[in-house]
Order: sequence, then C-alpha cells, then structure tokens
Amino acid sequence: MMKMSRSCCVILFLLITSFLTSALGLAHKHDDDDDHTCKPSGKLRGKNPPKGKCNKENGSECCKHGKVYTTYECSPKITNRTKAILTLNGFEKGKDGGAPSECDNKYHSDNIPIVALSSGWINNKKRCMNKITIFGNGRKVNAMVVDECDSKTGCDSEHDFQPPCPNNVVDASKAVWKALGVPKKDWGEMHVFWTDA
Repeated sequence: MMKMSRSCCVILFLLITSFLTSALGLAHKHDDDDDHTCKPSGKLRGKNPPKGKCNKENGSECCKHGKVYTTYECSPKITNRTKAILTLNGFEKGKDGGAPSECDNKYHSDNIPIVALSSGWINNKKRCMNKITIFGNGRKVNAMVVDECDSKTGCDSEHDFQPPCPNNVVDASKAVWKALGVPKKDWGEMHVFWTDA
C-alpha cells in the first residue's frame, strides 16, 4: 500500500474543501435566486415641490431637491406568502394619495378595505379591482386593489410631488389597518404577507 506524504494529504484536503465550499456556494446562490429581489431600473433626481403642493398626511414624504431616488419596473416574486411593507394611504379626494385611483380613475372611501400595490405587483393593471388577502398582526383581511403605488416615477404633480414608491409596498386605506386590529398610534408601516384572494 502506498503511503501519502503529509504535504500531499494537506493539498488533497484543501482541494476537497475548496470543491465542497464552491458547490455549497452555488447551491446557496441558487436559493437566493429563487427568493428573487428585482434590480433597480433607474434613478430619479428630486426637485422641491411648489409651495403647498405636497400633502404630508399619513407621514408621506415630499421630494427633496437634488436627492436621488431609485426606481423599479419590477417587484419581488409573488408567492403564497409574499413579504411586503404595509403603509397607510388616503384614497379620497384631497388626501395624500394625490390623483384618482389608477384602476378606475375614481376616488374611493378610506372606510373600505382597498389598497395600491407597487408597480411590479399591479402588473400593468392586471390585478386591478381584484382582491388580495393581507396577513398581519395575527389577523387577515381581504382588500380590493384600486391603485398603483408607482415605483417607476414620482416627484411630479401626478404623484403629489412624492418620491417613487418602494417596490414591495401594499399601500392601504385606514379600513385595512382597522381590520388588522392595529392600534391607531401604530399606523404607518408594518411588515405583512399577502396573496391573491
């Protein structure tokens, strides 16, 4: 039987370790690909809104001159438990939602469970007027999709001089927050899951 030198054993050990690390690294990369977080599509340079033209209701942010905002054409992959950030929006005339809803060009009562979805999730209006189920705070609620939370553009009059929306937002009426049993003092932002109803 042939004896291996000590240096030979060390080299063989390093080769096997390197191969296994590489293989596991590829498997891990594949898992990340399945998770699918989409890449930014561009940048948008903000400008200050005309005086009194940006509604800061519900904690809405106004664009700032010179600030660079990231834009997205896509949203994270939809699963049976899609992770999202639930935010608060006003869909009535004069509220922070700005223009009438994208799906039907109408304003809607904030007393009914309705939402705007990030651009990739609304999918060129294919999800318009459909219901989704939102899971959060140990409860769930069905809400109708009536609007787009535009992650492709912003900082203009159409978007109430607010920045582009993040690509993982379910922007909800106060009725959604109430149905999820969230205390009013905590309305604004919350991690949730959603799925098509």
